[in-house]
Amino acid sequence: MIPFNKPPFTGNEEKYVIESMKSSKISGDGEFTKKCHKWFEEKLQCKKALLTTSCTHALEMAAILIDIQEGDEVIMPSYTFVSTANAFVLRGAKIVFVDIRPDTMNIDETKIEHAITNKTKVIVPVHYAGVGCEMDTIMDIANRHNIFVVEDAAQGMMSSYKEKALGTIGHLGAFSFHETKNYTSAGEGGLLIINDEKFIQRAEIIREKGTNRSLFFRGMVDKYSWVDVGSSYLMNDVSAAYLWGNLEKADEINENRLTTWQKYYDGLKELETKGLIELPIIPQDCVQNAHMFYMKVKSLDERTALLEHLKQNEILAVFHYVPLHSAPAGLKFGRFDSEDKFTTIDSERLIRLPMYFGMSDEENKKVVDTVRGFFS
Repeated sequence: MIPFNKPPFTGNEEKYVIESMKSSKISGDGEFTKKCHKWFEEKLQCKKALLTTSCTHALEMAAILIDIQEGDEVIMPSYTFVSTANAFVLRGAKIVFVDIRPDTMNIDETKIEHAITNKTKVIVPVHYAGVGCEMDTIMDIANRHNIFVVEDAAQGMMSSYKEKALGTIGHLGAFSFHETKNYTSAGEGGLLIINDEKFIQRAEIIREKGTNRSLFFRGMVDKYSWVDVGSSYLMNDVSAAYLWGNLEKADEINENRLTTWQKYYDGLKELETKGLIELPIIPQDCVQNAHMFYMKVKSLDERTALLEHLKQNEILAVFHYVPLHSAPAGLKFGRFDSEDKFTTIDSERLIRLPMYFGMSDEENKKVVDTVRGFFS
């Protein structure tokens, strides 16, 4: 069986995990956490990077930082993971879903302004498949309406928009290091990116259970106490140690995935030329990270048949999100603004093919040949 995913392992992760386990600091903000923070702040050119237990928690921290209150409205695409919405629903917000662009599966920036009301507090663009949303337009809208922008860059590490790292363009950004992502912290993990300095001190407090413990350890206060709301959002240092093993080889992982992605694209291009499938589109202003390779077929029925065909040939492929606005919680906590022209119909046609660091040429070829065989 060719699996859908294999968590990245480059060779040093085990060594670093053991080093962390033998250290005197295996809880949050140990030595490997500090190494990772420094790497992100230098690589992404952001004001502050804070590792968290998950991208979900990074988004929850963002919702607290921008002071989401009961009745506030949050604009986002419906085609995203539940955490994008849950982080704000937990604070009492109403989710306003807008349609996506069929070329990138990202939020349609031309639909955002229509969805803005006097209750709108934040726009949450989701960089699907590590391909950047049209951030210049989104930031212009946000600035004109005095609205925050929180980038859900869960899939976007090492991707950029107009030479700016995803997650560093809005006021705040969130990344995931789940085992399915390009880089992992041994299963679960996340990162909050802070691009506005006014959020830094409070973010450290929220992340440390609402205490000023970080200030205490830096000698900025003589004792620490409970000063704000918060929770235990710190990634443990053992997980950070595994992540550090990935980050040391970040460029190698990225190049390997891009090579695999291109082989898929080249191998399946003929099917697109014949009008049988649609392949991903990468806008000119975007540099992607090959987080996933997806294709779109003609219909839901055809997708179901192709997935079964791949499974019968020992290849595990999957579909992706069911649009949130059609889910029971989406109906309860949100509404769809204007027309659902592409979100549902395109989500029903999308298939994700196996993609992971170290995928062999033989595995790649088998997937391509099996897909081609289905259509022949």
